[in-house]
Formats: sequence, structure tokens, C-alpha cells
Amino acid sequence: MTAGQVWKVGQLASLTGLTVRTLHHYDHIDLVRPTGRSGSGHRLYEDADVQRLYQVLALRQLGLPLAALASVMAGATSMSEVLDAHQSYLDQQLSAMRRLRAQVATLTTTAKQSPHASVEDFLELIRRVIEVDETVKQYFTEAQLADLAERREQVGEQAIAEVESGWSDLLPRVAAAVESGMDPATPEALAMAEQWMDLLEQFHGGDTSLRESLYRMQAENADQIERDHGGPSAAQMDFIAQANAARQ
Repeated sequence: MTAGQVWKVGQLASLTGLTVRTLHHYDHIDLVRPTGRSGSGHRLYEDADVQRLYQVLALRQLGLPLAALASVMAGATSMSEVLDAHQSYLDQQLSAMRRLRAQVATLTTTAKQSPHASVEDFLELIRRVIEVDETVKQYFTEAQLADLAERREQVGEQAIAEVESGWSDLLPRVAAAVESGMDPATPEALAMAEQWMDLLEQFHGGDTSLRESLYRMQAENADQIERDHGGPSAAQMDFIAQANAARQ
């Protein structure tokens, strides 16, 4: 749109995707009033009117009701402040959509691998996904979860299955080592510690904040994780920590 341009209400409606009725309503409630009128009385919108219209739509998307918009926009809220708030909101929406896409991809893979799965199977899967998601949200930011979802998509389901298989192989061996009282400094223990750290690395990708969030989630939910997923237990974590210290 070029500076100094003027739009009739129908043109502005067509360009923005709004209805003429909506623009008329905004005019009637003094929210977005056209600067001018044609000789025949048609509304004429100028650059400043278009900018105000954007502010109204951005604030509406942020959840502000129409009744509150006029008082907000009558204050000292600048265009840059509205843009910053809108960008932050969109970033949150993008993160949520990226995570949702990853969850749908997981369900799609399950459907392809188990074409005859019952509705009850998928209801149970959805319940588990939601329960895990609610727990995970307490420890990871939206940006972290979006990054994890994106990396999951990039590495592919086969690589993820290999990591899960690695944990399935490693955890029983660590449990047996703890049960037998194995010295964490033995070569076997050091090898298990190295494999453990490699598997963790494939989760957090070297991101310190992700690693810290993961450790905090594990520490605060150790009993539930052991009960629902078979470990690692606090004793196993301590064993690996001692083995890692011996590796240094």
C-alpha cells in the first residue's frame, strides 16, 4: 500500500478479508472511523486508518474484547508495542502448532503400524499423550517443546525407535548392576554410563537448558517414571552419576 492512498470501504474489506458490515460496525462504535467521506457520502480510509485497523485486529487476536479496545487505544499504546505483543502471541501459537503437528505425526505412525487397532486403543493412547504433555509442560518452555518436536520430525521415527530400543536394552543392565552391587568404576559400568550419556545427548542435542529441564523433571517425578515406565530409579541414576564421575 502506498503512502497517501485512499480506500473505499468495499476495497478495504476486500484487501483485509473483513466484511463491509464489520467495518461499518467499527465505525459506528468509534473504533475505526474513516478519515474522510466522498462527495456522495462513501467512507474513505487513509493510511492512519489502516494502521489503526491493524491495531484493533491484533488486540482482538490477543483476546481483548471490543468493549475494552477503545479505552486501550485511547491511551499511549504505540504501534511498536502492539506489534511486539502480537509477535509474541504468534510465536506462542507457532510453538503450539509445531507440537500439535508432532503429536499428530506420532498418532499417524501408530495408525500405520497398527491398522487394526481399536478405538479404545487410540483413546488410551490419547489419554497417555495428554497426561505426559501436562507433566512435560511444567518443566519445558514452549520454545523448548517446539524445538524438541522439530528435532523429532527431522531425525525421523526410525532413529527415535533406535533410541527407545537403546534405553530398553540399557535400563535392565543398569538395574542388574545396581542389584548386584557392581563397582561404578569398573569398565562395564563406565561403558554403561557412556551409553547412557549418548542416549541423553540424542534427546537434548547438547542444549544445556534442555538437559537441566530434563534432569529436573526426572528428579521430581522419579517414583512415577519408575512405576509407569520402568525407570530409571533414583538408585540407577546415582549409579550412573558415580560411573560418570569415574570416567572423568
